[in-house]
Amino acid sequence: MGDEKLSRRQLLQGALAGLAAVPAAALIARDASAAEALLETDATAKSLGYVSDAGKVDAKANPTYKAGQNCSTCIQFGGKAGAADGPCNIFPGKLVKAKGWCKVWVLKPGAKPG
Repeated sequence: MGDEKLSRRQLLQGALAGLAAVPAAALIARDASAAEALLETDATAKSLGYVSDAGKVDAKANPTYKAGQNCSTCIQFGGKAGAADGPCNIFPGKLVKAKGWCKVWVLKPGAKPG
């Protein structure tokens, strides 16, 4: 090191930048790990008849199911168009498959089933 001195202003700016980075890094890490795939064996998923592939819905056990219905066209699905999975308002903190289905399915405004 040389004879260079840090001014108080530089020291405070560096400290504030460091303090601001800690919560931001924690939020990023939490959001990345918060969402996990919803399993069909999950108690809530079972009670709502969730399946990760709508083609495997037992139509006799789920009379409200119609061919072409899937999570990607449901109002509760928060994933981006074309995404393989995404968040669902019914299963907070979990990712559902876009091709999945459950008994709470309601057509998203402007979407077409199938």
